[in-house]
Amino acid sequence: MTEGAAVPPPVAVLLVEDDEVIRRSVTMALERYGYRVTSAADGLTGLELFREGRHDLLLLDVMLPGLDGIGLCRRVRETSMDPVLMMSARGDALDVVSGLEAGADDYVVKPVDTAVLVARIRSLLRRATFTPAPAPAPAPAPAGPVARTEPTVLPEDPGRLVFGDLEIDTAGLEVSRAGAPVALAPTELRLLLEFAANPGVVLDRNTLLRNVWDYGWDGDSRVVDLCVQRLRKKVGAERIETVRGFGYKLRR
Repeated sequence: MTEGAAVPPPVAVLLVEDDEVIRRSVTMALERYGYRVTSAADGLTGLELFREGRHDLLLLDVMLPGLDGIGLCRRVRETSMDPVLMMSARGDALDVVSGLEAGADDYVVKPVDTAVLVARIRSLLRRATFTPAPAPAPAPAPAGPVARTEPTVLPEDPGRLVFGDLEIDTAGLEVSRAGAPVALAPTELRLLLEFAANPGVVLDRNTLLRNVWDYGWDGDSRVVDLCVQRLRKKVGAERIETVRGFGYKLRR
């Protein structure tokens, strides 16, 4: 770093966990990795801290007094697309599904190894701040009539893709449907861009876990299925097709 260059601020994490021992141990562990942690012991206090400050990532326990983690995640999603990582004591299917349906990007099961937790946090932050590769320029049109295929790459803006009424600005990371902007959480946006980069191609769940969630191993495919469900509600249920026994594909 050159002399006088600005030092980037530490990543701000909001931790909401009612167990004091876990709250302290997670805070200390994350601070050792250079994160700045603000913590709360209940959901309502966590909601107040969320509204009062800027946070790069939220780490929420499912079971919280006052306002549980599921309800807190829903309240957060009313105004923010900040990355949310849920923590579940048991990993019960109901807890996991409820958290992901509420808008969480991922989850971990307690007790969680510090290295695994930090890896998940880094993965979420990469999804929230990534820069996509430049879109290739459209190839010259061959002579003679050619049937039009989707996605359409607009000649004046090669970074803009059109799938029916769905328009994706891959450079500006903006999505609109029928001309209206669509608000997507970081993971939902990464998932849509992965589909848009492979239109008409069936992508299995493990491929999506590796390319979107940055899992270096086969993870829980429920995160894929539920994120696809949320994405369908925003871009159109017919736009993402299920190929039973294989995976999903973006319809041309």
